[in-house]
Amino acid sequence: MHREIHHWYSPSLNKHMEVGIWGHYGFALLMLPTAGADYLEYERFQMMDVLAGPINAGKVKVFSINSINSESWLNRNMHPRHKAIRHTQFNNYVYNEVIPFIRSKTSNNTMIITTGASLGALHSANLYFKRPDLIDGVIAMSGVYDLQTYTDGYYDEDVYFNSPVAYLPNLNDDYFLGHLRSKHHCHILAGSGAYESPEASRTLSGILSAKGIPHELDIWGPDMRHDWPTWRAMLPYYIDSRF
Repeated sequence: MHREIHHWYSPSLNKHMEVGIWGHYGFALLMLPTAGADYLEYERFQMMDVLAGPINAGKVKVFSINSINSESWLNRNMHPRHKAIRHTQFNNYVYNEVIPFIRSKTSNNTMIITTGASLGALHSANLYFKRPDLIDGVIAMSGVYDLQTYTDGYYDEDVYFNSPVAYLPNLNDDYFLGHLRSKHHCHILAGSGAYESPEASRTLSGILSAKGIPHELDIWGPDMRHDWPTWRAMLPYYIDSRF
């Protein structure tokens, strides 16, 4: 399997950030790590192994980036307002640096799909819902789509605008709604096993339905717990069957 590692000094985040690439061709799959993990997390947990078929066949080209969650909502020594600022800087890093980088490694008309599990699901969905003019869809696995889950009670404008269940019901901008309503790769997945929150996915699905945003809600069984075996089953299945 073809593999590359790239890095640059991010002006959005004021630090070096790495990006891993797996594959040569296909639509671009942008992976967001869980919790405080890094850009190699998916590789360490054998996700690239189970995606080897579609990667080697040129169906998908995978891009995986670092999180900065340990510098924002997971940093208990940081003031909540500064956490919110850091979260916004991360969004800007993805939109202004990572997306153009993906374009430089694919093409201007290559489809870009975000994906992530757990906290990565929130980030991947949020990035898509906020900028569907840049991103074409999402495969969100085992997410909770309210950022307040991670803010210890803190709430401000940035928390609101990074919580899909908060801002989507009030989204009335024809430009962004038009993009969201014209796309067909919004996949919201959850298990029903230990530590999963399928009700969070159902809540998000209800909001998307009310706004006329096409999506697929898929709740897997009670044997699917909040862990890597679940996500290693979900993601290859969706790559194979939906793309």
